[in-house]
Amino acid sequence: MAKTPAQRIKKHGANAVVPQHHLPPVVNPTTARTPEKAQGNSNLIVIAGVVASLFLFWYLHLLTLSQLTQLSQEMAMPDSLVGGFDAGYIGRLQAVMNGDALGQLSYVHKTAGTLFPLIFGFTWLLLIGTNVARKALRWALWALPMLFVVVRLWGNVAIDTMMGTEGPDAGQVALASGLTVAGWVLLVLSLVAGAASVFLNRRERKER
Repeated sequence: MAKTPAQRIKKHGANAVVPQHHLPPVVNPTTARTPEKAQGNSNLIVIAGVVASLFLFWYLHLLTLSQLTQLSQEMAMPDSLVGGFDAGYIGRLQAVMNGDALGQLSYVHKTAGTLFPLIFGFTWLLLIGTNVARKALRWALWALPMLFVVVRLWGNVAIDTMMGTEGPDAGQVALASGLTVAGWVLLVLSLVAGAASVFLNRRERKER
């Protein structure tokens, strides 16, 4: 039988040859998560989010809201009016839209009208977060898509409330119009912020 290390030391003293046992490495180096791999995963999510946002924008503004004009004698829905609207316009719109048409507009707000700002906002937060390292600048750019989500969702509720009221209420019209204009402005600013974050990241990489 082979002698144990203790028996060898007892017999041979300091001259004993004790075999060394090496423990296998705990972590498999081939599965290490590198910064490049993490960046690649984030980029894939961002690309998927951008594609989904583009589709939802097309579906909401260029398809569904456009089709609703068939129920309003070709008058545009309030969401589509980039420059806002007044009480006179809403009064004429209410006069040509029946209960079914108003119900369809409300349904659009609860489905695509909710999904678009949420997915767009999440995608732009991730886009900015993966490209901007400086914390203060990152939060400043994050504020734009976050405000866009809040304003657009609030605008959906404000428009439904306004359209569901008999006769245009001046206060409701002003609120809904202001939120609609602010939503479009914040959408454009969010797009600029996303493009700026990518540009800044590329410039920093070139300077390294």
